Amino acid sequence: MEFDTIIVGAGSAGCVLADRLSADGRRNILVLEAGPSDRRFWIHVPLGYGKTFYNPELNWAYETEPDPGLGGRSDYWPRGKVLGGSSSINAMVYIRGHRADYDDWAAAGNPGWGWDDVLPTFKAIEDNQAGADAWRGAGGPLHVADVSRQIEHYCRAYIEAGKQAGLPYNPDLNGAEQEGVGYFQFTMKNSRRMSAARAFLRPAMKRANLRVETGAHVLRVLFDGKRATGVVYRQGGKEVTARAGREVILSGGAVNSPQLLMLSGVGPAEHLRAHGIDVVHDNANVGHHLQDHLGGGFTFGVTHPTLNERLHSWPAKLLSGMQYLLTGRGPLSLSINHGGGFFRSNPDRDRPNMQLYFQAMSTLTGAHDGERPVLNPDPFRAIGLGLSACRPTSRGHLELRSADPFEPPAIYPNSFGTEHDLQEMLEAMTFLRHLASQPALAAVITEELRPGPGVASDDDMIAYIRESAGTVYHPCCTCRMGPEPAEAVVDSRLRIHGLDGLRVIDASVFPNIIAGNTNGPTMMTAAHAAGFILEET
Repeated sequence: MEFDTIIVGAGSAGCVLADRLSADGRRNILVLEAGPSDRRFWIHVPLGYGKTFYNPELNWAYETEPDPGLGGRSDYWPRGKVLGGSSSINAMVYIRGHRADYDDWAAAGNPGWGWDDVLPTFKAIEDNQAGADAWRGAGGPLHVADVSRQIEHYCRAYIEAGKQAGLPYNPDLNGAEQEGVGYFQFTMKNSRRMSAARAFLRPAMKRANLRVETGAHVLRVLFDGKRATGVVYRQGGKEVTARAGREVILSGGAVNSPQLLMLSGVGPAEHLRAHGIDVVHDNANVGHHLQDHLGGGFTFGVTHPTLNERLHSWPAKLLSGMQYLLTGRGPLSLSINHGGGFFRSNPDRDRPNMQLYFQAMSTLTGAHDGERPVLNPDPFRAIGLGLSACRPTSRGHLELRSADPFEPPAIYPNSFGTEHDLQEMLEAMTFLRHLASQPALAAVITEELRPGPGVASDDDMIAYIRESAGTVYHPCCTCRMGPEPAEAVVDSRLRIHGLDGLRVIDASVFPNIIAGNTNGPTMMTAAHAAGFILEET
């Protein structure tokens, strides 16, 4: 088991790396994925999201520690455990982030990561349905779909209400400007999910210099002094050692990558010793600086048809299933999200600080599986209006529970850990009601179902926020990039400070969270880093 490069994790980043590095032809590559193959029907059906959301075979299904900011609740963190990683189980919304986010990365001492640096990489990996222009890419492996014609009749009142509330209509939320209301773009093609596995890994697997192993749970990284030399993984009940002549790349994501580093002796020294782990390299930043987007929202009863009618009952589900199988259209060909946008919760903000989500369906009264709501549409007409904070100031962390590689880490999100984040969410939720009160939406809304008109004061709204808010599944920054080892885990080439032959390449290296969904930026990060690696070869 000798390879040039070992990639741990075949998620959004790992799939891109496997493609880019194997295409070069100068190295033999091993990709190790703890989960199974992505050849599952519900993975490829866009609205199959609901079938994979709680499936432990495809999903790490993490639970956070009780969070004081959420009233002591634990939050559910689904993360992909399958080829394609979270891109195989997410809602497929494609957002790059605000240009200033990346300029912030560069300004923090990370050369090569400013907006002008990363825009060409975004364009190179994309095949935008709208075609190429100054902002979009065409001809790349990742198809980005525009489904606005299929959903415009559901979103019309939302778009018009946004304009009435003072937000511009934005025909391309990944274009010249981010602010405004518009239609989301999705990683889909021909009515099927365009995961990182479908876009990047499957074509690359035809190459003789790429080997992909599923069901391979990496236990630890091996070192010779300060140099990573390989990994040990368990597959089919057996432990296997694989050696890396050039380097090991961790692409497990914001939870698994720092966990594996700590299991391998890289992290806060006192914490590692407390679990009986020999310290290879002391770095207090591993697992820290955790950032995530927190979301909240409202549910409204409406007069016009929504997707609830087409998805709630078994006869309706059967008809929708037949429509999808025969024509590739209908509710199953869509995401759970439809309209979107970005706005400023306060005019003093220098850029949009809130993301909007419009859903032409609701899951308010879905059946429950134990403590968790099942994503089953309601038996009445309703819509969802939601939002998430783009740049929270709260910082969480994760740590090991034990030295057992199969025990999930303890995750402490520290939601609303700063007064700034709580007040920002209060401002935004107030705006959300203002949006719903605009003539276009008021004409079709019959009542506010959740939280309801009884939640009126700021104190009431803050209580509602704490009892209902939760992650929108964008954790990052736990192995963050930066020039100083005292404050970061990796350098601007994503090499771990103080070690040789070891990189981390996934959302954990973000210096700070970006404004928007993180899947697109994660794939860009991997493609951009692959360029660095190939330059060094």
